[in-house]
Amino acid sequence: MKIRLNEMVFYGYHGVHAEERKLGQRFVVSITLHTDEALDADIRHLEDTVDYTKVYDEVKEIMETHQFHLLESCANTIGDTLMAGFPLVQKLNICIQKPSVPIQGSLKSVEVELKRTRG
Repeated sequence: MKIRLNEMVFYGYHGVHAEERKLGQRFVVSITLHTDEALDADIRHLEDTVDYTKVYDEVKEIMETHQFHLLESCANTIGDTLMAGFPLVQKLNICIQKPSVPIQGSLKSVEVELKRTRG
């Protein structure tokens, strides 16, 4: 089973530059969680699967209460937290977009992507 949380928007204080960490900005996070396909047919109750409301709460807490200089560090913290807290997750994919980038040029956003597999 794939469980996707698409384009969650958070206001955080992440970035290399001090102003980014002082003023903050929007970040867009998308996550895909993979569970064991052999167990999918037996899902009947919430405890048989991954509660995506709890996943959202974990990501929100990290994005809005921590400060990271690098999006890569942020993605690793989210990945570690989700793998530790949700044992049914076998693999995950995290994309973090930063729409407002301090670059002299035109671009929609910068994005980091993390893939993690249990084992």
